[in-house]
Amino acid sequence: MALVSVLLTPRRPRSRWGHGASVEGDGDVTPRFRRRPGWRLLAGASCLLLLAGCDGDKLPQARVLPGEVPGLDIPPPTDGQNNACKDAAKDPGRVTLHRLNRAEYDATVRDLLGDTTRPARDFPTDDHGYGFDNNADVLSMSPLLMEKYSAAAEKLVEEAWKKGTLRTCTLDAANPEPCARDILSRFARRAWRRTVSKEEVDRLLEFLALAKRHGDTPEAGVKLALRSVLVSPHFLFRVEKDPDPNAATPHRLSDFELASRLSYFLWSSMPDEALLSAAEAGKLGDPKELEAQVRRMLADPKAQALVDNFAGQWLYTRALDSAEPDKTLYGAFNEGLRSAMRQETQLVFREFINGNHKLRDLVDAPFTYVNDTLARHYGLPAPGSSTPVRVDLSSYPDRQGIFGHGSLLTVTSNSDRTSPVQRGVWVLEQLLCMAPPPPPPDVENLPPPIQPNMTMKERMALHRSDPACQGCHMLMDPLGLALENYDPIGRWRLQEVSGAPVDATGDMPDGTILHGAEDMRSFVKNDPKLPSCLTEHLLTYALGRGLSEADQCAVKEIAATAEASGGRLTDYILSIVLSDHFTHRRGETEVRQP
Repeated sequence: MALVSVLLTPRRPRSRWGHGASVEGDGDVTPRFRRRPGWRLLAGASCLLLLAGCDGDKLPQARVLPGEVPGLDIPPPTDGQNNACKDAAKDPGRVTLHRLNRAEYDATVRDLLGDTTRPARDFPTDDHGYGFDNNADVLSMSPLLMEKYSAAAEKLVEEAWKKGTLRTCTLDAANPEPCARDILSRFARRAWRRTVSKEEVDRLLEFLALAKRHGDTPEAGVKLALRSVLVSPHFLFRVEKDPDPNAATPHRLSDFELASRLSYFLWSSMPDEALLSAAEAGKLGDPKELEAQVRRMLADPKAQALVDNFAGQWLYTRALDSAEPDKTLYGAFNEGLRSAMRQETQLVFREFINGNHKLRDLVDAPFTYVNDTLARHYGLPAPGSSTPVRVDLSSYPDRQGIFGHGSLLTVTSNSDRTSPVQRGVWVLEQLLCMAPPPPPPDVENLPPPIQPNMTMKERMALHRSDPACQGCHMLMDPLGLALENYDPIGRWRLQEVSGAPVDATGDMPDGTILHGAEDMRSFVKNDPKLPSCLTEHLLTYALGRGLSEADQCAVKEIAATAEASGGRLTDYILSIVLSDHFTHRRGETEVRQP
């Protein structure tokens, strides 16, 4: 089946309450199709490869599984629920054929070819689903994207060939096949992230004959074969096969499939030689080997991908690129401050990857990373450095934890004022998995003040007087109002722009009153839903699919295991990787819960 016909039905990304959780600035660049020398060879190369690209296996179509629900709310388990989970059938679910997204493509060609030009910036922007842009159900394939892949493959191969990184031997013009076989078998193994068969290499070698028939050199034939490897479904997609696509019985992933799941989870990239060799040796079925691989990979600099691609979307640091505070009111915000805010959140999360902090401590971590510019912005002592420095916040409780980060506070504000709604919804969605339903159609915006010096809390009370708004706002408004001491660019304040004194108290529906950010941190950190919610976001990202009701028991079990092991980010990651949800999958048939 031709790859360009694999159109994966996109699912709309979650978008509630005016949020753009994962905003990226790179747009689509309209291509100009040009026929250049060798165009017919390239077309023939692509067709030849694609016709044989999947060894006759049908490429599955994307679909929305019945029962999938956005913002899955997982309450703390009761004894009855625990018993239900104990007796429930294990269903690891299945992931749609997973196309590499732009970040994964760039990281993969970096590790495969040494290319750091980030060619995927020229690709169409990826859709988002369940908060992340690696959701397989929304990673569609179009003729435009296929054309971009073809152009990128040509450029990548040409540049790598010039550098000599692909040439493992010297092609003999009289007998090029032995050397060509060595080059192509080595390259395809790494690019396709598995062993390659003799028959597959034989098909690639047909490009030598194709080039010869057109009067080209063996080198041109090898380059065409290399390019065809890069437009193969085995490169562009993370292929996971089902022995029986219609069987509901779960089966364990092959070692190669598991290696790819693991490397794209932790690195957003292909397995390295150590992981690929372990898969070839059949070692990944051993939990101890899997754990050793996880710890090794988290210590590698490539684990920065978790910061950029997981935390960047979960904590909204990617959205900081598009934040534009009102220059008249908040002229202190500039590009230097934007960069310092982004680095602060990235460095704090990076410390959680390899540090000894419990993951829930992200809510009130007593340290951060600031340079002189950001320290002055926060009212902290300048560390005497233009680059971020780790500073202790024991004496500065108002800056502790993620709620004190200018990055989050800025992207959850409007350009001219704070937004208790956006801030409250962020807490509910990202930390407690209690996302409110979308606002009703034609809902009115926040009403203007009806008298001078009205506080934000008083204006929000007017908004809640509308019965259509009252239910949802009763829960999210108090959480956002507790952060009102932080202005739209994250500075501490005691007065609003209007001159009204800040009222940072949030009245929860159960009568609890949150007196500012300190109470908010304590409220969230002690909420029993926090571990399960952290697990839900990590598992969603790790699997590249949204979670359904059938996943509830697995989420609870993974969270409980992680907390019992110490509650660190590493414990959560290990609990996920060692779970059946990560190491197994089932066929197409839906598992029905009793």
